[in-house]
Amino acid sequence: MKKYCKLYIKFLQQYIKTLIEYRADFILELIGFLFVQSIGVIFIGLIFNNIPSLKGWSFYEILFIYGFAQIPRGIDHVFTDQLWIFSWQTIVEGKFDKYLVRPLNPLFQVIVEKFQPDGFGEIIIGSILLIFSWVKLGVEVTIIKMISLVIIIIFASFIYTAIKLAVASIAFWVKFAQSYLFMVYQLSTFVKYPITIYPGWIRGVLTFIIPFAFTGYFPSAYLLGKGSFVLGVVMTCFIGVVSLLVAYRIWLLGISRYESSGS
Repeated sequence: MKKYCKLYIKFLQQYIKTLIEYRADFILELIGFLFVQSIGVIFIGLIFNNIPSLKGWSFYEILFIYGFAQIPRGIDHVFTDQLWIFSWQTIVEGKFDKYLVRPLNPLFQVIVEKFQPDGFGEIIIGSILLIFSWVKLGVEVTIIKMISLVIIIIFASFIYTAIKLAVASIAFWVKFAQSYLFMVYQLSTFVKYPITIYPGWIRGVLTFIIPFAFTGYFPSAYLLGKGSFVLGVVMTCFIGVVSLLVAYRIWLLGISRYESSGS
């Protein structure tokens, strides 16, 4: 474990050095991503220009959910974005072999191969919206809520990573899995809003099959005083751990079936 931590820190140092050398590109990418994320906020504002509330949720409550949901998504984006590349390129081009001949965990090697700084755009926008709406709503700030906030952000990030890993691992069987990953990942946009506004079957999918609801709605509902501690915190942590274990198991099964291919 200590060896992996040292390697990851070394990787981050090298990447930060590269960002400093090409800081103009980094800043432009970050600004562009911030702009894209801002469009979602504008959309929410347009909706509430015509209605006072949405199924019992006010403008600032939805803004709170939207902001919270961006943070774990952004953290996952920053650290595990290489899984997108893996899903469409690595297996097809026979590049996975290099990970198998090195004396390191293959998944660790895949993840640390790319650090995606534009994910900070999601984290920044999400944090601003969360703090702004928290103040506007006058939500009580307590030690328990602050600790819970940190914990559920971490475990919600695990859920994003687990879902991404599980779907990307399909590439071991079908070679090209990016279309599946894109389709599943798009479902995460639903949890930027209260899932109570959707039909029952969509709520079921987001809660029990592809549990994105625990990365946005349930934690936010608890913090806003409109949901339970069990669903918002305990189940988010539980789902985060179980999802990672299941996803890693799928990854290992994929490796056991892996056959080198290339052009």
